[in-house]
Amino acid sequence: MPLARPALSLALSSLALLGGCTTMGSPADASAPGARTALYSPTGIAMGTATIEQVSGGLKLTVNGLALPPGQHGAHIHTTGKCDAPDFASAGGHWNPTAMKHGSMNPMGPHEGDLPNLVIGADGTGSITITIPGAMLTGGTNPLLDADGAALVIHAAADDLKTDPSGNSGGRIACGVLQAG
Repeated sequence: MPLARPALSLALSSLALLGGCTTMGSPADASAPGARTALYSPTGIAMGTATIEQVSGGLKLTVNGLALPPGQHGAHIHTTGKCDAPDFASAGGHWNPTAMKHGSMNPMGPHEGDLPNLVIGADGTGSITITIPGAMLTGGTNPLLDADGAALVIHAAADDLKTDPSGNSGGRIACGVLQAG
């Protein structure tokens, strides 16, 4: 089921505005490779946005949640650029090109798809920004945007940051296919 809805134009307008934002007082580098997505619920409700930028030393990822349930939610980069409702299983497993275990608290982890929990306030919003060391958007041996793409997924529960394969973070409640540009 495609997730194109009337809210798409609002989300796309928001993404266009994000392109001109600054980060930590420095202008965004318009020449740096990047990717963006709008996140949607299984019923097509806009749930936020995500942007990825190639920076020195890795990939800088920012996730902005919108209209999500309050609390902590696992957030992960998944291996396949598909977000088919109702369960987003089409997004595949976590992006793990180095074959590590799941979680920053796991002695055999983390892998590249691991992200900190997204903390959502009572107003339904929250954000995280993280740099994934050594990761490449395109090129190299294990690029994020390979032949089948990638997706960003928000889960129903908090990630325990240690249990393989997904940190016991529950069902997938929002998903967006990462698109270069």
